[in-house]
Amino acid sequence: MTSFLEKAVPKILSFFLCLSFTITSFVICTDEKNEVLKISTNAATPTGSDFTYICDPARYAKLKLDMKSFAFCDSKLPYNVRAKDLVDQMTLAEKIAQLGNQADGVARLGLPKYEWWSEALHGLSNVGPGTVFDNLVPHATSFPTVILTAASFNEKRWREIGQVVSTEARAMYNLGRSGLTYWSPTINIARDPRWGRITETPGEDPFVVGTYASNYVRGLQDVAGTENYKDLNTRPLKVAACCKHFAAYDVDNWHGVDRYHFDARVTEQDMEESFLRPFEMCVKDGDVSSVMCSYNRVNGIPSCADPKLLRQTLRQEWNLHGYIVADCDSVQVMVTGHKFLNDSNEDAVAQTLKAGLDLDCGAYYPKYVGNAVNQGKVRESNIDEALQNLYIVLLRTGYFDGLPAYKALGKNDICTNRNIELATQVAREGITLLKNDGPTLPLNTATFKTLAVVGPHANSTVAMIGNYAFDSNNPGSPCRYTSPIDGLSTYGKVNYAAGCGDVKCKDASLIPPAVEAAKTADATIIVTGLDLSIEAEGLDRLDLLLPGNQTDLINQVSAAAKGPVILVLMTAGGVDISFAKTNPKIKAILWVGYPGAEGGRAIADVVFGQYNPAGRLPITWYQADYINKLPLTSMQFRPDDSQGYPGRTYKFFNGPTVFPFGFGLSYTKFNYTLKATVPSLAAKLQRFTHCHDLNYMANKTKPTCPAILVSDLQCGEYFELTVVVQNVGGKVGSEVVLVYSKPPDGITATYLKQLIGFQRVYIAAGASQEVKFVFNGCKSLGIVDYAGNNILPFGGHTIIVGDGVASFPVQVTFH
Repeated sequence: MTSFLEKAVPKILSFFLCLSFTITSFVICTDEKNEVLKISTNAATPTGSDFTYICDPARYAKLKLDMKSFAFCDSKLPYNVRAKDLVDQMTLAEKIAQLGNQADGVARLGLPKYEWWSEALHGLSNVGPGTVFDNLVPHATSFPTVILTAASFNEKRWREIGQVVSTEARAMYNLGRSGLTYWSPTINIARDPRWGRITETPGEDPFVVGTYASNYVRGLQDVAGTENYKDLNTRPLKVAACCKHFAAYDVDNWHGVDRYHFDARVTEQDMEESFLRPFEMCVKDGDVSSVMCSYNRVNGIPSCADPKLLRQTLRQEWNLHGYIVADCDSVQVMVTGHKFLNDSNEDAVAQTLKAGLDLDCGAYYPKYVGNAVNQGKVRESNIDEALQNLYIVLLRTGYFDGLPAYKALGKNDICTNRNIELATQVAREGITLLKNDGPTLPLNTATFKTLAVVGPHANSTVAMIGNYAFDSNNPGSPCRYTSPIDGLSTYGKVNYAAGCGDVKCKDASLIPPAVEAAKTADATIIVTGLDLSIEAEGLDRLDLLLPGNQTDLINQVSAAAKGPVILVLMTAGGVDISFAKTNPKIKAILWVGYPGAEGGRAIADVVFGQYNPAGRLPITWYQADYINKLPLTSMQFRPDDSQGYPGRTYKFFNGPTVFPFGFGLSYTKFNYTLKATVPSLAAKLQRFTHCHDLNYMANKTKPTCPAILVSDLQCGEYFELTVVVQNVGGKVGSEVVLVYSKPPDGITATYLKQLIGFQRVYIAAGASQEVKFVFNGCKSLGIVDYAGNNILPFGGHTIIVGDGVASFPVQVTFH
């Protein structure tokens, strides 16, 4: 078979020329007719030779360079000393050539080219030039998109996914098909249901998003046995992860307002409480080795040029151990989009370098930093600092010295049966049961032998993997696909009718065949929803409805169906399906997100009871008129009475919903009993600790000492909660225990409640399990005031379990 490279290489190579592709490590040789003689792919690596790390003595000998003369290759020296030595040996021009994602390398130092940009949002991806798929490695495991994975509320699983992805990444690296730096995960919160990139996020709650981020990053980065290094700047990295997009980024393109021009006007309160918290957790708890700044401005300043965000917050306050990279072409966008301060190109690169931006995904740094230095706008020392941050991360990944633990990984470690099964299990765990009259589900194969499977997603494959997976313009694909039809066909005889040409469903002529199929089937399964043509990067939604004629398709098929109707929704953002929720003919509704390449198998296993669903919605599903009440571009979370704007997310919205945050049903029933509670928490004050004022409603009595700044407390006080969860139904299943805190009554402009802990537990029918939580008082009971101060309020807080099945008070006092 002719490979894609043999097809793609232009016939412009000279007589018997061998052209080495250093980044992707292909060597292409031609004869005098410029016909491809050989493509060597088996052993080459990103080091530009048959070696898997830079400072291999044999490699330097082959390059005819004396490795002993390069201190950066002395593994006995500290990383910061080695990185400085490498940078100090470069000329200014050589330094500048390393500042873009396509780093040129320095041949005279034995430093090869390096491509920093690879993606691993929910599996390795061919988006980003740093990872290449070909005949040797054509596939990688594709997990469900993050929004569905988050619905599992399973921390252990989130970390496990990262471990599998990084193992495949190290295998790809050994085979010369990838680098070691991955710009994932996306941890912006889903502030508004219209945002097009909700599929990439873990949902709307900052605590959930941050918990997901720290676990996935740990899975990607942690080398077993090295998690608790004292000097985190030397902690080995399996691969280097990146939390993005920093900060207050969640408008892509809405009614002509796009991310390249948008100025996010954010209060200090919302910034501290919501927008920054996931990133703080990613840096502090996940020890992520990179953060990506975003396209937008925040309160007038481009995020990539804001020293408060980059130097002060990320580096000084949170102590980031790694580098800061710009979203691709963000520096250019400062000039061409934001027209920030009427900057010249040189002004822009100088401002971002001095603000703390180390790496440009793009060409602006390599192209204009030299001029900026010559014009006196930035110092060479700023460049040195940036490069040292970058090379310390590469040193930690073993790029220079190797990591023996991963040396043996190769093709057989990619797309393993275990990995494929894990991807399927992740989809099962995230699938969320929204309705189950009767109950109708699970279906029994003895009773339901014929199935009408209809709808634009009934035969879906590519749509199930979402974005940042496999771009059809580049080689590469998941290990395999199992469509909904494929999965359901293993349980019964399927009669398929699309009902729509695509998810936009503009052609109603395809509905009648779907109606006919439903008339004779024992059960009808309608698989509908959205895809990347409706919600995607660069494409925000304009409504919360199913597109085109999908609603008509659902109603007509349901009305004609002989047997029960199950509606399966494949979406990231919520949709208003109130019509289906109240339709007695539609017996059950499942939300399946974008369930990954094995999504069809997972859906079928849930429908037929091989797996009992326990997913919980990680976002609020609003009614359709919600979007008429406030624009996407209004950034605040709290209600704005002056504008008539409602609040956002479950923390601040108390209006009617289609389904609330955390909602999800099961095929069994669970009862909760509180076993142990702590009724009070006494915070110890230091000698010079002073009370902090807090606004209360006029009809409420303010305590003498309303609150204390968290920064003035040692925060060593904890309280515990033990919940006994009993499965009183007839089926084995998992339960997600959600625990919220509610602040003292009467405090103004604070949240209604906030999630402070969650656990997913597996319980056999008739059995019970104790679920124990330990909460830090400051983290779990603290609030953020109007000025952005983290404070601990005095008084009676309330701990709420689930949707209110149990609760108890915790009295905070100061001593």
